[in-house]
Amino acid sequence: MGSERELEQAPDPEFDRLTEHLNEAQRLLSRHRLVENLVDRQEMPKHTLVENIVQKQNLGELGQLLNRLDAVDAARILEALSPEDRLLAWEQIKVDRLDSILLLLLDDVREELVNASSHQSEKVSLNVFELHDGRLRQVKVANKADLAGIKPIWVDLVAPSAEMRYWVGQFFGLDLPDPDSLTDLEASARFYVEDNGEIHLHSDFLLDAGNEAQNIAVAFILHRDILFSVRKEELPVFRLQRLRARTQPGYVTEGKDVLLDLYAADAEYSADALEDVYAELEAVGKRVLNPQVTDDAAAQILSEIARGEDLNGRIRRNVLDTRRGLSFLMRGKSLSPQQHEEAREIVRDIESLDGHTTFLFGKINFLMDATVGFININQNKRVSKLTSISIVLMPINILAGIGGMSEFSMMTKDYNIGWPVAYAGFLLGSALVGWGTYLVLKFFEARAATRALEVKGPGKPF
Repeated sequence: MGSERELEQAPDPEFDRLTEHLNEAQRLLSRHRLVENLVDRQEMPKHTLVENIVQKQNLGELGQLLNRLDAVDAARILEALSPEDRLLAWEQIKVDRLDSILLLLLDDVREELVNASSHQSEKVSLNVFELHDGRLRQVKVANKADLAGIKPIWVDLVAPSAEMRYWVGQFFGLDLPDPDSLTDLEASARFYVEDNGEIHLHSDFLLDAGNEAQNIAVAFILHRDILFSVRKEELPVFRLQRLRARTQPGYVTEGKDVLLDLYAADAEYSADALEDVYAELEAVGKRVLNPQVTDDAAAQILSEIARGEDLNGRIRRNVLDTRRGLSFLMRGKSLSPQQHEEAREIVRDIESLDGHTTFLFGKINFLMDATVGFININQNKRVSKLTSISIVLMPINILAGIGGMSEFSMMTKDYNIGWPVAYAGFLLGSALVGWGTYLVLKFFEARAATRALEVKGPGKPF
C-alpha cells in the first residue's frame, strides 16, 4: 500500500494477525464508502439522518477495532492504508492514544496525519507573533506550511496536541514539552540551559477564576532569539501582554523582552489579586466585629477566610517562583544591560509584595481566631443553659429518687390519702422546688452582674 515498512517483514503468526486486522479495517472502510455513495444517490426523506446512522455504524466498528489493538499494531495498519483511508481511520482513534501511536509512525506518514488531522481540543490555540513597525503582529498559522516565510519572536501554544507540538518543533528545530507533564518536574530542574544555548524556564502563573484560584505551569524556551511558551490554560497575563505589544510601538524588540514583560505583568496581576484579597478580608472583618455572630454566619465567614488564605498562599508561591525565574536569567548573563535593569525592577516589585502577603496572613489568622472565639462563646451559652436546666431539675430528681423507694400507697395509707392525690401533691411540690431553684439562680446572676458594673465603673466601655 505504499508503506516502507511492509507487513511481510513480521514473523508468520504476527503477519497473519496483522493481515486479518488490516483486512477487517479495509472491509469496514470499503463498506462505509459504498453505503455512503449509495445514500448520496438516493432521494429519500430524512436523508441526512440515514447518512449519519450509517456513518456512525461503520466508523464506530472501525474505531473499536483500532482502539483495542496495541499501539504498534495500530501504527502498522495505518501505514498500510491508503492516504484517504488512513486519515479517516486516524480520526476514529481515541485522543489519549494519539501520542503513543504517533511516535511509532514513519516520518512521512506522521507529518501527513499531523497536518491534516482534525483531532484538536476546543481550547487549543497557536499564536505566532512577529515584529511589524515596532509592534507585535499575529500571524495566522494552521499548519507547518504557514510557518514558511515568517520571522516570529514569540510562538505561544495553549493546550497543544501532540501533532501540533511535533510540526512546530520540527520546523524550528527543538522539542516542545507536553503541558500536562510540566508539574512533574523537580524544582531544581525547572531552570537550565542546553548545550546548544537554549534557555528553559518552567514558571507558575496565577489564574484567579472566581471562586477557584490555580497556579498554571508555563514552559518557556528561548531558542534563536525566539520565545516559545507552552501551557494548558489561557491566562489573563498573556492576553494583557498581547494587547500591550500590539498597541504600543517599541514595547518589545525580541523574545527576551516578551519574557520579561510577561513576568512584569504577572507581578502586576498578583498585586491586583492581593488587593482583592484585602478588600474581601475587610468585608469579612466588619462581620466578625459584630457582637452577635451566629453559627451559620461563622461557618460562612470561615469559608471566605479559607478562600482568602488559599488565594494569598498561591499568590505568594507565584511571586516567589517568578523571582526565581528572573534571578536565573540575571545570573546567566544572557540579558542586555537594559534588560538586566528591567529584571531588577521587577524583582524589587516582587519583594514589596512579600510584606503584603505576610500582613494578610496575620490578618487571616486574627479573623480565624476571632471567628472560632465566637463559635466557642455560642457553645458556652448553650452549655450554660443546659447547666441551669440540670440544676433546676436536680432537687426534683432527688425527690423522685426518695419517693421511688416506696409506693405512695404504703406511705399514705394511714392518712386515708388516695394515690391520685398523693402523686398530684408530689408533682406540685416538685414544681415548686424547681421554680424556687430557678429564682435563686436568677438572683445570683443579677447579683454577679451588679458587682461587675460596680467594679467597671459607670460610663466605661466594655
